Amino acid sequence: MEEHRLIKRAIKGDEQAIVMLLERYEQGFYKIAFAYLKNEHDAVDAIQEMTYRCLKKIHTVNSPEYLQTWLVRILINICLDMKNKQARFDLQEQVEVESEETHPLELADVIEQLPIEQQELIYLRFFEDLKMKDIAHIQQVSEGTIKSRLHYTLRKLRGMLIERGER
Repeated sequence: MEEHRLIKRAIKGDEQAIVMLLERYEQGFYKIAFAYLKNEHDAVDAIQEMTYRCLKKIHTVNSPEYLQTWLVRILINICLDMKNKQARFDLQEQVEVESEETHPLELADVIEQLPIEQQELIYLRFFEDLKMKDIAHIQQVSEGTIKSRLHYTLRKLRGMLIERGER
């Protein structure tokens, strides 16, 4: 109940309440940002940008129970923007030389090959342990849509893992 009061104070503009809430959610935010950006420095930058946007726009939150999902949505959008900018300026060669050595299977590498929308579903559901209802609210679609997308994504991921295991 205290968190609900704290959220209401934050929405009304109490900066101390905002800071307290952001500190409570900090670990989860860092996990999300790092999962998307794969870089500690960029993850911290994304969280700083989210904090700035939160301070500027928190008064627009309509339902206190959705504050955390609102913040997660902001953070994900920032991470996606940062990834898109990195991709534009990334001058690394995309050619990989295949060797005959066997490399340990990395789940993160396989997830990274999925389209960004599917990566987001995996991260929100399994890394952030969000409920289907909350993911649906973040993505602004129905809960049934999230369930079917997640089912399809998991089937695709399973197929990719099987394919990688056979090589």
